[in-house]
Amino acid sequence: MAQNLINANPTIYNTKNIVRKETEAEYDDNIEDPIDSQEIFDLIRSISDPEHPLTLEQLNVTQFEHIEVDNENNKVLIEFTPTIPHCSMATLIGLCIRVRLLRSLPDRFKVDIKVRKGTHQSEGAVNKQLNDKERVAAALENNHLLEVVNQCLSTASLRGMEIKSN
Repeated sequence: MAQNLINANPTIYNTKNIVRKETEAEYDDNIEDPIDSQEIFDLIRSISDPEHPLTLEQLNVTQFEHIEVDNENNKVLIEFTPTIPHCSMATLIGLCIRVRLLRSLPDRFKVDIKVRKGTHQSEGAVNKQLNDKERVAAALENNHLLEVVNQCLSTASLRGMEIKSN
């Protein structure tokens, strides 16, 4: 976690207990199971914040309502909300979301990740960085940055369960 906290005292929100209704079709390998907003939310909700031992969901950075999936056109749109308008971690948070989905979703999906309109003073620049394949690839070639991303993703498999602090 970062030494100098940008947001030293973030608001912590209650997590939503959204439970997926499972059907028999989901267990049948012969039936295609479309990816939906719930599945995307489950993949990203437990990513750790780079500054705090909290999840993006606990900080209200990611919300189920701000995820759109278009299976027909193979598109996913995620809008996230930084905890403060001048958050210098916004690009890193977006990169963590992108890497989680790159590692989890089929290649057919085009994923757009954006800062929610009006929630960050540099939203245009952040959005441009997060959706530029070359910039993302270059960022992931940086071993230190990749280590930080992997640390944030180490809790992603919790899928909504709380992170236990040491």
